[in-house]
Amino acid sequence: MKNILIDVGNSSFCKLAVADGDSILRVSRVAREDLCGAVEACTGPGAQADVICMSSVADHDPVLEDRLSSGCRKFINVSASTHTGITLEYETPATLGADRIAAAAGAAGLFPGEECIIFDFGTAITVDYLDSDGRFKGGNISPGLSMRLSALHHYTGKLPLVSPFFPERKAGRNTVEAISNGVVLGIMFEVEKYIADSPGARVIFTGGDSLFFAKRLKSPIFVVCNLVLEGLFIIARQNNV
Repeated sequence: MKNILIDVGNSSFCKLAVADGDSILRVSRVAREDLCGAVEACTGPGAQADVICMSSVADHDPVLEDRLSSGCRKFINVSASTHTGITLEYETPATLGADRIAAAAGAAGLFPGEECIIFDFGTAITVDYLDSDGRFKGGNISPGLSMRLSALHHYTGKLPLVSPFFPERKAGRNTVEAISNGVVLGIMFEVEKYIADSPGARVIFTGGDSLFFAKRLKSPIFVVCNLVLEGLFIIARQNNV
């Protein structure tokens, strides 16, 4: 049984994983325009995957979905109506990102029976809550690390675009340091407050900037770099009937 897992985020690249049996075998980063060819290379000439399970926050692409559907026995484009093993307690489920759904499903599968708070450090930073009964309680969205730095540069006349670094002191003594400190420490203070307000919850970090912050926070943190793919793997197995 070969399952193909696809995580399409906000960048021009997506994550592609091959899963067989009970584990994810390999993960690769693929340009969106090369996705169909990469999927076909995973399955082999003339062969089909058992399940292709995709999480996408991009605009609806019926051509892409048709091509992916033709390459498998079952195609799943994750949405609020997909069977995921968790219960969504969200007032506008149609607007809930597929990546947040998959990440929550991954957390529930990796830490069954535990309350979880999930931080995804990507283009945006999402903070989502999952209770011990597998109920998705909702969450929050704010600009991510790069977005905050870019906004300071874009919406001002003189502030430079800065690459982030960990502050050596709380107060920046030059403009570059002040910008990096303000953004990096601002995010850290946000995260620490969220964690403090959820005592006893399993803290999970994922996303491209997760390691940057996980190394610098004192709270016990479980980093799952490919949590969305883990969730897609769980969803694929649950729907493989």
